[in-house]
Amino acid sequence: MATGLIVKALSGFYYVRDDKTHQVIECRARGKFRKDDIKPLVGDHVTYEAEHLKEGYILAIEQRQNSLVRPPIANIDQAFIVMSTIIPDFSTHLVDKFILLAQHHGIDPVICVTKMDVLLGESRSILANTLDEYRAIGYDVIELGTDNPQGYQILAPYISQKVSVLAGQSGAGKSTLLNQLNADFELKTGEVSKSLGRGRHTTRHVELLEVCEGFVADTPGFSQLELIDFTKQDVSESFGMFESLSHDCRFRGCSHIHEPKCAIKAAVEAGTIPKWHYENYVTFIDEVAQQKPKY
Repeated sequence: MATGLIVKALSGFYYVRDDKTHQVIECRARGKFRKDDIKPLVGDHVTYEAEHLKEGYILAIEQRQNSLVRPPIANIDQAFIVMSTIIPDFSTHLVDKFILLAQHHGIDPVICVTKMDVLLGESRSILANTLDEYRAIGYDVIELGTDNPQGYQILAPYISQKVSVLAGQSGAGKSTLLNQLNADFELKTGEVSKSLGRGRHTTRHVELLEVCEGFVADTPGFSQLELIDFTKQDVSESFGMFESLSHDCRFRGCSHIHEPKCAIKAAVEAGTIPKWHYENYVTFIDEVAQQKPKY
């Protein structure tokens, strides 16, 4: 028996990178996993056996620190929220939703903005101000552009010794970003649809790629940004700096919307929290409130 990391799942096979030899072994899952309704995921740390390094079998899965449904992946340390400046346009609403989803699962978000070289004039100044506001809230923001390919190496210390996932709009440059880090990947990149204003998905399966002494998941992406099974409390506890500031609210369990003497609303008035950031929070609360209950 040996231990390893599932780095790819495809057509019922799981590709396990051995912890000692770093060789990748093609494995199947034992029938007991199907019986127990457990499906191995990319990112799982597993115990497996394989004779003569041929097809092996996964015997056990270590306890996960977290997992996602879309994309199906486990044990993620951080998410690079990849957004372009234009085509498709930068959206604070989408960034904040990705932040909410990431933090709810205990994943550290890093905002990564591509195509900085194509945004000029007043539009660039407006976006720069927004990015500075994200930094002031406490998020890391990385700016990238094709005019400075070496700038992608700024991602290296973020990636080292971690498992990261790329999230963001299709067409924002996620596969391009990975190709810049390692040209040997030769990942497909897609053009942006002029009619829809968004990119075509170019990644078809989940795979962990080894780069910069860490792993980055090249995935089909977060296909649906729905706050499924979220409660209002989940939103308030997982949204930015709200949880830390909420201790100063007058009422326990404050929704930060209607209650008096709310520390969050006071921070918005004082400019500590940008107004647009708070407005995004309110829309997420409304989205959760309007969800139909499941039976």
